[in-house]
Amino acid sequence: MNKPTKTKAYLLLEDGFKMEGIAIGKIGTSGGEICFNTGMTGYQEVYTDPSYYGQVVINTNAHIGNYGTVDAENESEAPKISGLIVNDFSEHNSRVGAESLQDYLEKHNVVGISDIDSRSLVRHIRDKGAMNVIITSELPEEQLQSELEKLPQMDGLELASKVSTAKPYILGEENKIKIAVLDFGVKRSILSNFVKRGCQLKVFPAKTPFTEVLKWNPDGVFLSNGPGDPAAMDYAVNSVKEIVDSEKPLFGICLGHQIIARSFDIGTYKMHHGHRGLNHPVKNIKTGLSEITSQNHGFSISKEDVEKSSKVNQTHINLNDGTVEGIEIKGKKIFSVQYHPESSPGPHDSEYLFDNFIELITK
Repeated sequence: MNKPTKTKAYLLLEDGFKMEGIAIGKIGTSGGEICFNTGMTGYQEVYTDPSYYGQVVINTNAHIGNYGTVDAENESEAPKISGLIVNDFSEHNSRVGAESLQDYLEKHNVVGISDIDSRSLVRHIRDKGAMNVIITSELPEEQLQSELEKLPQMDGLELASKVSTAKPYILGEENKIKIAVLDFGVKRSILSNFVKRGCQLKVFPAKTPFTEVLKWNPDGVFLSNGPGDPAAMDYAVNSVKEIVDSEKPLFGICLGHQIIARSFDIGTYKMHHGHRGLNHPVKNIKTGLSEITSQNHGFSISKEDVEKSSKVNQTHINLNDGTVEGIEIKGKKIFSVQYHPESSPGPHDSEYLFDNFIELITK
């Protein structure tokens, strides 16, 4: 390992809240919107989830790094987080054949800080709301404010095209159900859930015109998760309107859910501090059953707009705060959910949604 053993590091929030700790990962400076994930495990899947692009993650679980990293647990080719904040960081791991998290972070140029009171920091964000943070293990404290002021706000940022695939690619066998995927920052485990159900996928860059997608003649279309503000993605909304006109079955997750909502005149808004973790309770209004879900989003759709809409039905509700977790379009083969049914990491309560989409396509 190249990291000095006890290099000081600092973090500064835009409201002036400051903390001092120990550097982890790459020695350097980084920042973005701060957010916290309440999962007890699955840190590698979290760090490589493209939906976290532009964000600095706090793990609320006290011990991070104790089982290292392995390639099979990457949700994309490399970490997408802008920085990492943890309480107790383990440079050694117990899993045979695993790479240490320190080496993994260094290799991928992720700047982080450990040995801070993560409980205090999370409570602060919970009360004050989402905001930007700067982390440094190389700059003097007096330079933090000027670096912090250079960071963009998440409101209004279009980030999906920055993490999307550069060119189309195909997964799965031929002569199966064909699903076109608009990649706004798709996780590998979402794709694998379709492939293991016998689907062939063609994954398209986020800004691909739907006329181009149609040339492949898909049986259905899937809109993926991803980072950024859905209000800044008019190009995606226009594509969805064309998909609706085509009568192709349509399924959206997370950002894809928000884009579908916008396409039916449902507004979106920035949440106070978002939902990120593996233990969020959601009720399926249609069945009356509840699910424990994996979530990662800082924006949501307007409950008021859904209730007023003549075209949209709410199908799922968050049992913690009452926010909309799922919708369907009346008279159309279109539905979406705000949470992550692939749950990598997380419980598998919601995998039935992939089966529901395939049933929509085949019936």
